[in-house]
Amino acid sequence: MSVATTSQEEFMKLLEPVLGLAYRVAMNYTRSKEDAMDLVQDASVLAFKSFHTFQGGSNFKAWFMRILTNRYLKTRARKRPESVAIEDVSDVYLFQKSRESGMHGNPDDPARLVLDGLQLDQVQQAMETLPEEYRTTAVLYFLNDFSYEQIAEVLEIPVGTVRSRLHRGRKLLQKALWDVAVANGIVTEKGGSHA
Repeated sequence: MSVATTSQEEFMKLLEPVLGLAYRVAMNYTRSKEDAMDLVQDASVLAFKSFHTFQGGSNFKAWFMRILTNRYLKTRARKRPESVAIEDVSDVYLFQKSRESGMHGNPDDPARLVLDGLQLDQVQQAMETLPEEYRTTAVLYFLNDFSYEQIAEVLEIPVGTVRSRLHRGRKLLQKALWDVAVANGIVTEKGGSHA
C-alpha cells in the first residue's frame, strides 16, 4: 500500500464524521443546497491537499471547519455593509419592542411570544441580515452549538473577540428578529401578536 493511499484513507476516516456538521454549517452560511454542497466539496479538496499540514492527534473537526469557513469568506459575494451602528440597539431590544407593542402573555417575558411565533427559516432569515463577522460567529454558536473556544479556533480569533461578536450579534439579531416578525405578520408594531 502506498503512502498516498494510506494518507487518503486516514483523511477519509477523519472527514466522514464531520461531513454532516460541515454541510449544516455550509447551509447556514450559503442558504442554498447547491452552494452548500459546492462549499463542502471545495473545502474537502483543499483540506485533502493540505492534509500533510494537519497535526495528528489535534482537532480535525476544528481544522476542517476553519478551512470551510475561510473558503466561504473568500468566495462569497460582498452583499452586506461591514460596519453597522449598534449603539441604538438595547441589550433587551426584543423584550422592549414586545412590551411596547402591547403583547400579552407572560408579563415577565413578552419577547417569548415573538420567538415562539418564528419558524427556523425565519430565524435564519434574520441571521442573514447580520454583518458577516457577526453572522459567521452566530451561525456557529446558535445554530451549530459550537463553544466559544471552538469558534475561536475555527475563525482563528481570540475567545474575547468571539464573546464581543456574539454580544454585538445578539443585539443586532434581536432587532432583525423583530423586523422579520413584523414583516411576516407575527406581530404588529402596535397591537401585539397575531398568533
